Amino acid sequence: MLILSDNEILKPSNTGRLIVDTVKDSHVYLWHRTEPNTEMLDVLKDEQYQPVIVFPEDYTDDKSRVVQDLPQMRNPNKKLLLIFIDGSWREARRIFRRSEYLQDLPVLSIEPESVSQYMMRKSDNEQHLSTAEVASLVLKQAGEEQGAKTLQLWFEAFRESYMLSKTRYKSDPTKPSLNAFIEHSKNETSL
Repeated sequence: MLILSDNEILKPSNTGRLIVDTVKDSHVYLWHRTEPNTEMLDVLKDEQYQPVIVFPEDYTDDKSRVVQDLPQMRNPNKKLLLIFIDGSWREARRIFRRSEYLQDLPVLSIEPESVSQYMMRKSDNEQHLSTAEVASLVLKQAGEEQGAKTLQLWFEAFRESYMLSKTRYKSDPTKPSLNAFIEHSKNETSL
């Protein structure tokens, strides 16, 4: 599930949409503080799902909500519903704190092992990853290796194309990241 800030929807540098491009069973909702989407609330309450919000532990007041090991906490009788907030860090923190329907959900916090490869916007913190980078890491942790790889390659192709459109330097017309994604997709069965 992707909860979008209204400022994020049309940004050409938005990576949340890459999740929806590569994950078949995706839900996308625009965030409204005072009027949450009723369909989204129904999905969150649906008994077939086990919702988990992905967000940094540093911003979680109730540390008992924080999940360290996703495979260990999974209920095998329910479908995992990963919730990502898509917006600037300031917007994401606001959405996280002001959404009552998220306040009782477990929080999965990841510790990235590498610096973000997202170069389209600057962050004050090197540990802050783009939405797609986080989703790829979480999918891998959830045992969805193929989906994680597909999303990572799609992110790299997106970044390559975006940066080529913004640079004055001589570009590589062979687009190696895009070609790697296309090659991978030939064998993809997806999520």
